[in-house]
Formats: sequence, structure tokens, C-alpha cells
Amino acid sequence: MMAALAGVPDAPKPTLATCSLTGCFGCHMSLLDIDERLLELVDLVDLDRSPFDDKKTFDRLVDVGFIEGGCSNEYNVAELRDFRKNCRILVSVGACAINGGVPAMRNSISLRDCLESVYLNGASLDGPGMIPNDPDLPLLLDRVYPSHEIVRIDYFLPGCPPSGDAMWEGLKALLTGEEPELPYQLCKYE
Repeated sequence: MMAALAGVPDAPKPTLATCSLTGCFGCHMSLLDIDERLLELVDLVDLDRSPFDDKKTFDRLVDVGFIEGGCSNEYNVAELRDFRKNCRILVSVGACAINGGVPAMRNSISLRDCLESVYLNGASLDGPGMIPNDPDLPLLLDRVYPSHEIVRIDYFLPGCPPSGDAMWEGLKALLTGEEPELPYQLCKYE
């Protein structure tokens, strides 16, 4: 469908949604690092749901979804499943989405030990602390999961974060109906 729409006058543009789960937002910053190509991106795609437009829900099926970050709580899992349900193509972007990244460093200790270390025994506490127990806070998972352990992922865009050039080349290929093929030079960690 996307290839059929590319270059067709008055045809609807392909749609893109992006989401940041447990991570640093660096992959979204790399998307902004495509610099002047942002103008070309505006011509190429309609942004549907993203932190960039602050749209919170899907109201249509989206062509491409970019997921940044791993799943560390039940809110992340729900967001990821919602993206899988509403995106024709789903891409794990960056180390956190692909393998848990830096947030997954907590996977080497139990959740209980992690919470006690931070909230009960933390060096910066002035007095006895308490582990948060507010119903508005999403429940933490036993560990940080990469996105492909929760839902089916169609493509992986590695990096920490991927460069703006890698983001551009991968996204442009997907939006024009081509198979993404990134040269080694674009798939690196900086």
C-alpha cells in the first residue's frame, strides 16, 4: 500500500507513530537530528501519534510505528501492545527497545532489592523511606524487557541512539515501501 501511494498526487501520505517507553528519549532526539530533512519528512509522512504532537490515542491504523525504550512497567507493556495492534509495521529503535539498554542494568538484581536500595536504604534519604505504593503509579515488572519479548517486531534499528542518518534511511525506506538496508557505517554505537 505504501509503495502504491508514494508519488501519487492527492493520495493520502503514509502515517508514522512514535512512542518512548523506558529509555532516555535519545532515539526521538536522533529523529530530530535529520536536520533539514525534517522538511522532506513533512512532505513524505503524516505524523499520527507521537510525543512530538502529544497525541495520546490512535484513531486509525498507522503505516509505521517506531518504539523507543524497553518495558519496565505495566504501562509500557500496554503502550507497546497498543502500538502493535495499531501499526502495520513496528520497528524497535535503539538499544533499550532491542535489548533493554541501560535500564536493563537492574535485571541483575531482584526487584525487591532494587526498590529497597533506592527507597529504604538510599544514601540520600534523610529519614526512614518508604517504597511508593500509589495506585496511579504503574506496577514495575520483575525486569526490563526488550520489545520483541512482548510483541512481534518487524524491524530493528540498532544504536544508542541510532544516528539521524540511520533513522532517516530506515524510515524513508519503510515509508516508500522498500526493504530497509542500512550500511554497516550507519549501524554503530557512538
